[in-house]
Order: sequence, then structure tokens, then C-alpha cells
Amino acid sequence: MNLTLSDVLALTGGKLHNDTTPEISISGVATLSEACPGEAAFLGNEKYFQDFLKTKASLVLVPPALPQYPEGPAYVEVENPSLAFNALVAHFMKAATEFTPGVHPSAVIAPSAKLDPTKTRIGANVVIEADAVIGDGSDIGPGCVIGKGVTIGESCKFFARVVVRERCVIGHHVVIQPGAVIGGDGFGFLLNPQTMTYDTIDQVGIVVIGNHVDIGANTTIDRARFGRTVIGDGSKIDNLVQIGHNCNIGKNTVICAQSGAAGSTNIGNYVVVAAQVGLGGHLTVGDQAQIGARAGVMGDLEGGKKYWGAPACDAKDAARQFAAIRKLPDAFKELKALEKKAEEIKALIDQAVAGQL
Repeated sequence: MNLTLSDVLALTGGKLHNDTTPEISISGVATLSEACPGEAAFLGNEKYFQDFLKTKASLVLVPPALPQYPEGPAYVEVENPSLAFNALVAHFMKAATEFTPGVHPSAVIAPSAKLDPTKTRIGANVVIEADAVIGDGSDIGPGCVIGKGVTIGESCKFFARVVVRERCVIGHHVVIQPGAVIGGDGFGFLLNPQTMTYDTIDQVGIVVIGNHVDIGANTTIDRARFGRTVIGDGSKIDNLVQIGHNCNIGKNTVICAQSGAAGSTNIGNYVVVAAQVGLGGHLTVGDQAQIGARAGVMGDLEGGKKYWGAPACDAKDAARQFAAIRKLPDAFKELKALEKKAEEIKALIDQAVAGQL
């Protein structure tokens, strides 16, 4: 699956910087600092320019009109090196994960489940329960559990130990990383005033995941108490994210690692939620909002704005507040010094007044 220069140009839509570059063979991809001869890398950020000057890569994807081109690599100019590099990564990933249909002998599949063994791949120790439906081209990895009545679309990829609970619906071209749980019970308990113990509230809804969604490792998306927890088309959810019951996540929204949304949170389209953000329940985040890392969202946020802090507010205001907080220790020292000075001045005034009397 090696790539020639012509292959790279075709995949990236780029232009060769030096037409006299000899033909090369690219066998893999790496970072600028780690690349070896025979591998391709990319320059997507100026802070890596020193790595670029020293790279041992045989080919580098670069933006147009760089001030310096070290001797050695072939240079392919593209408008967005990072995006173009992804095309090369996808090529080598496809070669490494070639899809071969079939059902492993250790898989346990209910007779009423619907799938075509010649068009799907079912890994070792997979359990597929009654009335589940799995679309053509889907790849269910080792140890996955697909519950009763689950529907999985075409060309999905589930890595090891993914669990999809009963009746949940997964769209087409969905990728779920190892250990994720889709449709576990929401955190629903009610204190019984008679027994003073917590009674479990039944969670009878489902999870509906749209098309082209990516879900990270060990992420959990809870089923609705009733109705649906929804993840919109194209959304990308990182590792270790918790989505509570009855949440509604819009299209093409990104939620980064260790963030959590409490029940009935509504997040719009094209929202970016950075790492370790906490979102309180029963609130709405508007389209295209951006929420900075470790923010605490406690109320509705208007779309199209940047937020940060706890409680989350306008990012610029939050930055000013943070800067002021960092100055508090010095300000406190100055205040104590001023208080001491004021006491000294007061003592002198008292002495002067006493002398006059």
C-alpha cells in the first residue's frame, strides 16, 4: 500500500514544490520530529518550524510560499496541510484495517437477530440479542454486547467491549471506541419520605445516534427516562464523556474528554465543548457556542459566543476575572502594608493631639 508522489498529489490535491524531485515511495506517516526516511509528515503550525527544518521525512505537506525549504524531503503544497495529511492517514488506516466479513465461531447470535454474515464482521465473544438488526458493512469488535431490538446502520465500526443496550438506534457510519456504553440507565433515584431510602426511577427510553458520529473510549450515553437521548449527525464525542438521560446534542458538535452533561441538557449544532466542562441539567446551549476547558455551565448560554469559567460567562470577562484573582496575593500584601502604615499615621496623629491637649 505504498504511495508514489503521484498518489500523494492525487489524494491531497496538492502541488509539488519542486518539479525535479525524484520519484519516492511513502510507506507510512509520522510527526515531523519522529518521521524516518520513507514516511510523510506535515507542517500545520509555525511553532513546529524548527522540527520541520530538521525532519528526516521523505515527504512533507506544507502551506504555500514558505520562507525556507530544507534540502532532502519532497514538498507538496496544500492549502490545509493538516486536512490533507488526514487523507494519507486514512489511506494507511484502510490498509491496516481491511474489512473481511464473517462471524467468529465464539459469537452468540439470537435466531431472531437480522444480519448478513457475508456483509458484516462479528468478532470473538460478541453477543447479539433477539431482534437486533445490524446493517451491511458493519464491524462489531470482540466482546461487544448488542441488546434486544437494537438497530445498527450500515458501515459502522464498534471496537472491543462496546455495549449497546436494548432498543437503542445507531445510524450509519458510526464509530464507537472500546468500552463505550450506549443506553445504560440514567441516574434516576427519588427519596422515599416514608422509608427515607432512594427508590429507583425506571428508565424506559432509548438512545438515538445519528449518522457519521464518533464516540470515544469509555464514554457513556444514558438512555432517556422516557423518550430519547439524541446525538445528532456528525457529532464527535471524546473519551470519558458522560451524557445524561434525555440530553439532546445537535449536529456536528464536539465534546472533549471528561466533560459531562446532566440530564435534559440541550446542546445546539456546531458547539465546541472543551475538556472537563460540566453542564448542569435542564439548560440550553445555543448553536456555535464555544465553551472553554473546565467551565461550569449553570444556565442557558446564547449561541455564537465564547464562554469560560465557573460559572461560565463571556470568555473575555472570565479571563479578566482570572487575571485579577492571580493578583490577589500581592494585593493582599499591599493592603496589609497600607493598613500598617495607616495605623502608624494614626498613632502619630493621636500623639500630636495628646501633646496639644
